[in-house]
Amino acid sequence: MRAVVLRQPLDLHVEERSAPSPGPGEVLVRIARGGICGSDLHYFRHGGFGTARMKEPMILGHEIAGRVEALGAGVSGPAVGTAVAVNPANPCGACDFCRTGQPIHCLDMRFLGSAMRTPHVQGGFAEHLVCRAENAVPLPKGSDPTAGAFAEPLAVTLHAVAQAPVYGSRVLIMGAGPIGTLLVLAARFAGAREIVVTDVQDKPLQYAAKVGADRTVNVATNAEAMDFYAANKGYFDVVFEAAGQGATVASALQFIKPRGTLVTVGQGATAELSISMIVTKEIQVKGSFRFDTEFALAVDLIGSGRIDVAPLLSNTLPLAEARKAFELASDKSQSMKVQIAFD
Repeated sequence: MRAVVLRQPLDLHVEERSAPSPGPGEVLVRIARGGICGSDLHYFRHGGFGTARMKEPMILGHEIAGRVEALGAGVSGPAVGTAVAVNPANPCGACDFCRTGQPIHCLDMRFLGSAMRTPHVQGGFAEHLVCRAENAVPLPKGSDPTAGAFAEPLAVTLHAVAQAPVYGSRVLIMGAGPIGTLLVLAARFAGAREIVVTDVQDKPLQYAAKVGADRTVNVATNAEAMDFYAANKGYFDVVFEAAGQGATVASALQFIKPRGTLVTVGQGATAELSISMIVTKEIQVKGSFRFDTEFALAVDLIGSGRIDVAPLLSNTLPLAEARKAFELASDKSQSMKVQIAFD
């Protein structure tokens, strides 16, 4: 089978790998689509993400969907031919966090396309993938794997909106990348009263408006437009920081009303925060990491059409052009969500 393999920063190729076979409790999935995530781009450009650093070649990718092609021993479903989105998280089920209902924080997590452990956990950007049967989540009949590959990032945003009282709230989303724009959809689904999105480029803000943002602000060219939201101790009940920038996190505090909530979703930066502002405005600061049960919810919402992710798919390139796909996904002025087609 062919797979997208990264050997070191920028050294990405489509290579031949041995096709896997499903073992007991597993299924073989023929991958149809794979979405390029921000963490994939960190590996591509820098050879690592957060504290993880590549020590060996690794197949990238964890936003994937396809069709079940074979069942391992003892598996009754999903049936062969079923369209599925693949949940990339594989918690151990035995550590203290798993046993107390917090598998997100598993001490022995195996997450597709991750260099957190060695040997690395190979990713899903390959023509075939073996996974636990329960990780192959069926898409509703008639659903397209193209949309199914959005399940993982949508699940991230559904988990994020669950960290704050979004219903009936005025919401600010800082950063209009794929997660920021999916947060627009998730916040609207959760009942947000008003949604404002900021970024430093116009192109991603156009996507945010397309999926339902009430207002977009380019803070690089129109920073003064935010003065209104900072007046009188702030305007927003909930702020989601999705840019992963320290300066963005720090600036968010001025826009939050007293007793409002800041949810940090972006990663990779450090921030110097005004403790006085947090204390005197009684702001709640929360982190939001990955997802849990939200993955199945994301699959259902996408498959049923209650959340339409299609406007966010900017480009689809064939597997043979994987490197071009990564370069395109790295350019926010040219793309939003880039997918690789494996069929």
